[in-house]
Amino acid sequence: MSQEYIAIFMFALMMLMLFTGQRVFGAIGAVATIAALALWGTGGQDITFSAAMKLMKWYPLLTLPMFIFMGYVLSESRLADDLYRMFHVWMGPVNGGLAIGTIGLMVLVSAMNGLSVAGMAIGATIALPELLRRGYDKTMVTGVIQAGSSLGILVPPSVVLVLYAMIARQPVGQLWLAGIVPGLMMAGMFILYIWIRCRIQPHLGPAMEDVHEVTQTEKIRLLGAGALPLIIFAAMMVPFVNGWTSLVESSAIGALTALVISVLKRRMTWKIFETCTKQTLAISCMFMWIILAALGFGAVFDGLGAVKAIDNLFTEQLGLSPWMILILMQLSFIVMGTFLDDTAMLVIVAPLYVPLVGALGFDLIWYGVLYTITTQIAYMTPPFGYNLFLMRAMAPPEIGLSDIYRSIIPFVGVMVLALIIIMVFPEIALWLPGYIYGN
Repeated sequence: MSQEYIAIFMFALMMLMLFTGQRVFGAIGAVATIAALALWGTGGQDITFSAAMKLMKWYPLLTLPMFIFMGYVLSESRLADDLYRMFHVWMGPVNGGLAIGTIGLMVLVSAMNGLSVAGMAIGATIALPELLRRGYDKTMVTGVIQAGSSLGILVPPSVVLVLYAMIARQPVGQLWLAGIVPGLMMAGMFILYIWIRCRIQPHLGPAMEDVHEVTQTEKIRLLGAGALPLIIFAAMMVPFVNGWTSLVESSAIGALTALVISVLKRRMTWKIFETCTKQTLAISCMFMWIILAALGFGAVFDGLGAVKAIDNLFTEQLGLSPWMILILMQLSFIVMGTFLDDTAMLVIVAPLYVPLVGALGFDLIWYGVLYTITTQIAYMTPPFGYNLFLMRAMAPPEIGLSDIYRSIIPFVGVMVLALIIIMVFPEIALWLPGYIYGN
């Protein structure tokens, strides 16, 4: 059997197992093991052992539990409540101001935890009830929270970009820096859309009158809440970018800073600490199993030479240009995103896509940003987008699934526009890491 047919068979078998409800790491690992034993006999069992040893030697993997713990500390201790109060007071008098403030909240929360799920939980529990109580249109605000929470996997310290860096063997610091400008650009595009729409249709986001009663002293005091994520972000990034600490040391500083702040603000209890620790352990173990399976799968692909074969199939036999192949890759992410999360998508296609992108002559740092944005779009694409069902689980009963589906249409359009802009102008993502690192 040719390399192309073996590769197609492996992917088909893996997707079949996923459709039957198998765990992601189980499906990927099982296919890798079966293929290795079938191709190389008992010698194929060394692939799993080598992948495990490679995983254990990945020192940057220690950053994952640090960032996950930091996210849970900030989420469980309700530190985001103060942030939303700040945006409420400062942005409330503007039509759509609370929705704009919610996007701002999501950007700051993203800078503190790097997980889209944490952003969704904070937005659905803090912002959504307040927006509905204030008379905001339920369809629009549902889309606002879903779009805003998706920024968590693009704005540093993004856990997804850390995983991409490990699998693609790219510097995490450069990927983080590459995500800052696109993340802020996308947040700005969301805000611009909300402002324009609420100017045209004021009833969708009425201005708040009661915030005028808040004194100027109270407004200034509330600005201190906005400094919280900046303190955590600076505590991590400044030493790392200047070379004073390693990535792992910076992640530990961020986790410790978040814990200390939660203690000083008297938001940390033993029960909350226990919950954060248990959730961190559970999520970290899940990530490690998935990465282990992905390494084994990638090793089989390398042994087959399937990447070169598929590259030859696309470029020589089908005559596709590098840009056409890249666009097909992005479309495949959107299709997979209807039933898989970002981590599963990355580890499934990384053995094929990452080497292929490099072989086509594209920058892997830039492609990491494209992958992340496309994942955000896939999260919000019906019929089975990951964020759609998270939103349904957290939303109040008056918000139905049809409302959730309709709410994301304009925001997906904004995200597609942002993706096209970054594809056409790669320097939007590459300028900042090039400037900092002198590349």
